[in-house]
Amino acid sequence: MQHVLTLTTDPLARALAAGHAATAAEALRRAGAAVGETDWLAPDVALDLPFDGIPLGAALAAARAALADRPVDANAQPAVGRRKRVLIADMDSTIITSESLDELAEYAGLKDVIAAITARAMRGELEFEAALTERVAMLKGLAESTIDAVLARIEITAGAAALVATMKAHGAYCALVSGGFTPVTGAIRARLGFDEDRANRLEIDEGALTGRVILPILGRDAKLAALREVTGRQGTDPADAVAVGDGANDLAMLQAAGIGVAFRAKPAVREAAGFRIDHGDLSGLLYLQGYRESDIEAALGSPVL
Repeated sequence: MQHVLTLTTDPLARALAAGHAATAAEALRRAGAAVGETDWLAPDVALDLPFDGIPLGAALAAARAALADRPVDANAQPAVGRRKRVLIADMDSTIITSESLDELAEYAGLKDVIAAITARAMRGELEFEAALTERVAMLKGLAESTIDAVLARIEITAGAAALVATMKAHGAYCALVSGGFTPVTGAIRARLGFDEDRANRLEIDEGALTGRVILPILGRDAKLAALREVTGRQGTDPADAVAVGDGANDLAMLQAAGIGVAFRAKPAVREAAGFRIDHGDLSGLLYLQGYRESDIEAALGSPVL
């Protein structure tokens, strides 16, 4: 069949059941689709439903409406070409659980003020570059050593290690592209095995932040440019990439990628992106590409929790 609907849930909850598959299949049939046999990619976590006969948008709307009150993510795409050769990932609130700039602000006693601006920028209510400049200016005089303190407490998002390890084990190139800052992206790149990282650079003088960002600022346009440049270097194009992010500055990148996933994203981003994960973790990006739990286990060398 030409298309596939993928259902995923939180791997810790393992709450995906045969009933969810039946509900989605019935919704597709009522919308006019022919539906194939359920293919479980991971027991109780992820499955594929092949289908044909209706547009992707109609299928997705029908499935999501039918599963609206369940802790299940539904995404649809062509069945051919799912396995991607490039991963482009945002960092803050995506690969890591927090916003690194907000964490720096805590040490300056300004977390609430700066986090409020961050939230507005990520919702698309403020222009990213101006909002970043404003927030960094508030941190003037903060000791450079604060960055190490932030790094020591950063938490990696569930599924991030599995995502990078599995894609790299199958020959993909993985790039971390962030509106955050290079000391953090460099550490996360090394920790998870990304092939490269790109981010903004804080100006530092005599061991303290000057309150300025070194130009140019990596924002929405730069993320899209990075997607195009990285895929071009790999001899392919954005259609052969999976991209993931949560904020408004990620949207252009998500919309250009073959699989562009809004991950636990702001409402406007979630509605505009072609794919979304609201309930599962980052391993969901692997199931969207047709990977199986055994592929992830092999890449990690241990069972998937």
